[in-house]
Amino acid sequence: MRWHTSGEFTALMLVVNGSEKYRLVATLWEVAGMLTAHWPIDDGDEYFTAIKACRDAIHASVPVEAARAALIRAADEAGISVITVVH
Repeated sequence: MRWHTSGEFTALMLVVNGSEKYRLVATLWEVAGMLTAHWPIDDGDEYFTAIKACRDAIHASVPVEAARAALIRAADEAGISVITVVH
């Protein structure tokens, strides 16, 4: 899998504070960047689970959608709203 492309990842929008109110997350690369560089808290069980799930998805140990679900739970833990698209 090419983790910097959006082929297997269903995009979602995070509503965050700051100058960029909406952050589109469409690849595992963007999940990793969001969690490591732009996350408002650096502790919490769901945050650490999301970091691990992202790493595992990059290495193809878990499905990409498992990392997406973990990111959504971490966002809830951090008070970040998530906008998803239903197909």
